[in-house]
Amino acid sequence: MPTKKNETRERLLLCINATLQKKAKDVVILNLKKISAFTDYMIICSGTSEKQVQAISAGIREFLKKAEIKPLGVEGEANGQWILLDYDDVVISIFLESFRTFYDIENLWDAPRMNIDENATEIKRLTKGMT
Repeated sequence: MPTKKNETRERLLLCINATLQKKAKDVVILNLKKISAFTDYMIICSGTSEKQVQAISAGIREFLKKAEIKPLGVEGEANGQWILLDYDDVVISIFLESFRTFYDIENLWDAPRMNIDENATEIKRLTKGMT
């Protein structure tokens, strides 16, 4: 029987790989389990245009839908500057690069961080401190 911890880890890996499939830029994962009440992990990534941000969001949703995972909520999809996908224990923020720089949300928390290599196409395991 799968445990909540394993389900969360699998969902996180699926979410990371969904962002990579859509060529999201500068993918960062924060482990917020010990410091946040709203989620366990946050994935932050960027696109170079509003259309790319929207395409990344649509691609992530489609990729996860195939795994029978649907978001609890989606915000900001119409404008394509900052889209938030809420998958309960994993929240994904997809930014237009200039908005990401302005809001700098990855530096709001002193949390374990995993930076994804920009040439990666798939991640099979998490780094130390992320589980």
